[in-house]
Amino acid sequence: MTGPAFLQLCFVLSFGMLAVAVILIIARVVIGPTLPDRILALDLLVNGGVGFIIVFGIRTGFSIYVDIAIALGLVGFLSTVALARFVHRRGDVSMARAEGDAERSTL
Repeated sequence: MTGPAFLQLCFVLSFGMLAVAVILIIARVVIGPTLPDRILALDLLVNGGVGFIIVFGIRTGFSIYVDIAIALGLVGFLSTVALARFVHRRGDVSMARAEGDAERSTL
């Protein structure tokens, strides 16, 4: 297998694996039983998008895509931290309900 053919195969495999990963991540966002699970899945979805941008940037040869991916990764990280702080301050409602139900059942 020649160099360009192997590189083309690597791009196809990379895009295919990233597509499967993003589909599974979207399933976790929809299914995820708690809000923290969904927040982490959304962070992982941003990272999947960064992966797509990086592979596309390598494929096209434009280095500007690396800068875009870095900016998107930073925004994704900051939004995850903000949402985590929100959940921490608010408290996980599903856990509080489960603890309250357990206390009522013992009385």
